[in-house]
Amino acid sequence: MTVPGRPRRSCLAVPGSSTKMLGKAQGLPADQVFLDLEDAVAPLAKADARKNVVAALTEGDWAGKTRAVRVNDLTTQWTYRDVVDVVEGAGPHLDCVMLPKVRDASHVRWLDLTLGQIERALGLEEGRIGIEAQIENAAGLVHVDAIAGASPRLETIIFGPADFMASIGMRSLAVGGLIPGYPGDPYHYVLMRLLMAARTHDLQAIDGPFLQIRDVAGFREAATRSAALGFDGKWVLHPGQIEAANEVYAPSQEDYDHAELILDAYAYATSDAGGRAGAVLLGDEMIDEASRKMALVVSAKGRAAGMARTSAFTPPEN
Repeated sequence: MTVPGRPRRSCLAVPGSSTKMLGKAQGLPADQVFLDLEDAVAPLAKADARKNVVAALTEGDWAGKTRAVRVNDLTTQWTYRDVVDVVEGAGPHLDCVMLPKVRDASHVRWLDLTLGQIERALGLEEGRIGIEAQIENAAGLVHVDAIAGASPRLETIIFGPADFMASIGMRSLAVGGLIPGYPGDPYHYVLMRLLMAARTHDLQAIDGPFLQIRDVAGFREAATRSAALGFDGKWVLHPGQIEAANEVYAPSQEDYDHAELILDAYAYATSDAGGRAGAVLLGDEMIDEASRKMALVVSAKGRAAGMARTSAFTPPEN
């Protein structure tokens, strides 16, 4: 497994129509910022929003952040101009294009081909700009395996809960949280389905937004559920959600240290110096190759989050 890729614990949505928010977002501690041309922008404001986004990418300071732009749904009249204007205007300053409401693999392939044509025309490095696919309807979920394998540019599979709920006729207005009266997590199957498709193709899996922006405890609870499954991050709609996302989608210091110790202990045990053992005790814990794989996941997430270990491995005395 080659995941995690770019850090995306917190993926901040910023309306492309708001120059104020575009400026403020540059100083916030989100791993990723995506400048939105879709749902957060009214139809009559989309042309100006494209200009705002290009200016923000080319003139702003996004150091340390993954820079993405969410274009409009491919079935609309705005998408091609979103892609052409943004990539031609700010291609060298753009990491990914996010495509919403992906229904099948052809949507991703269209964006892949279009990006390639623009890159070649401008003399940009071909293939550098990644794609993020947002699954927001029943068709997208049914076809998610093909979508996840549709392009080598693809980096993430993202859950879009609000449109998905409307797509399947779910009778609730509680976006991102549990549904009162339902005895369980109604999104568990959806999240696991997206996660399996993402991991099959070494992609990141990103959870969607929690709309009650003042309810940080509720956000943290929702984030904890998807993080426990293995999701890499979650959308944040307000600066107040960023800290919780960065914390939830990174391992605890104790888990990170333990993972690094497992890797060191197993490497030593399987070496000539350690006797080439296939399984070994680390304290009272038996570790083996499966333990190493699990530890790799935790250590990779910790390293991506910039964590530093606080304990060192000491080889046992012979």
